Amino acid sequence: MGSFFIDLLSFEHEVAVYERDPRRMRFTYNCQRFTTMDEIEAFKPELLINAVTLKYTIPVFKEVIPHLPKECIISDIASVKTDLKEFYESAGMRYASSHPMFGPTFANLNQLHEENAIIITEGDFIGRLFFKDIYQKLGLNIYEYSFEEHDKTVAYSLSIPFVSTFVFAAVMKHQDAPGTTFKRHLRIAKGVLSEDDYLLQEILFNPYTHDQVSQIRTELKELLEIIDRRDNDGMKAYLTKIRNNVRQDVERL
Repeated sequence: MGSFFIDLLSFEHEVAVYERDPRRMRFTYNCQRFTTMDEIEAFKPELLINAVTLKYTIPVFKEVIPHLPKECIISDIASVKTDLKEFYESAGMRYASSHPMFGPTFANLNQLHEENAIIITEGDFIGRLFFKDIYQKLGLNIYEYSFEEHDKTVAYSLSIPFVSTFVFAAVMKHQDAPGTTFKRHLRIAKGVLSEDDYLLQEILFNPYTHDQVSQIRTELKELLEIIDRRDNDGMKAYLTKIRNNVRQDVERL
């Protein structure tokens, strides 16, 4: 996502990227490439977008803030906001926080009008406006949530499909002639499991994830009971229920 933002912003803004390992900047274009804090100080950024792996978001902020102008807006695009609100409030800097709800694994970057972005309502007005303008130009569907509302949303929209994928991957066996549905699930599993381990961990350790995952356990228990009883009426009622859930969600989209 860091590379995505570099490419996106470089046509209208002066952009620089900081990376300790210069080899990781080989395919970054239309930007200045920094490997030292002195270069950041000389650049005097008006906005910092922290796009590192979730595990290092706050440590990187602590490292770079002493080298930023006091008026610089610091920002993150993290998928889990745990502890960020408290950090921002103690940092003494203007800040903005958002979450593009897509990534290169699954999203079609040519059809981003089908994707969503969340902007956190707390923080600097100008910073929020900056990200809102970017996301509007991309055609994204924009939602504005507080830090708490964001993490509740992520607990639902990420933890449920992630855990469902984990369960599929845990019980799957190699198939010489897999069906279409199996192949689709396998493709999703490969995509999810290619994510950073710490990101997956933080999404599942989100304080609001437990209740969402518990719903999966409850539903599996009900479904297993229907299967064990070979309950035709029960299965019909269950299928009707879940079809209605899917239909309502499709209508909202």
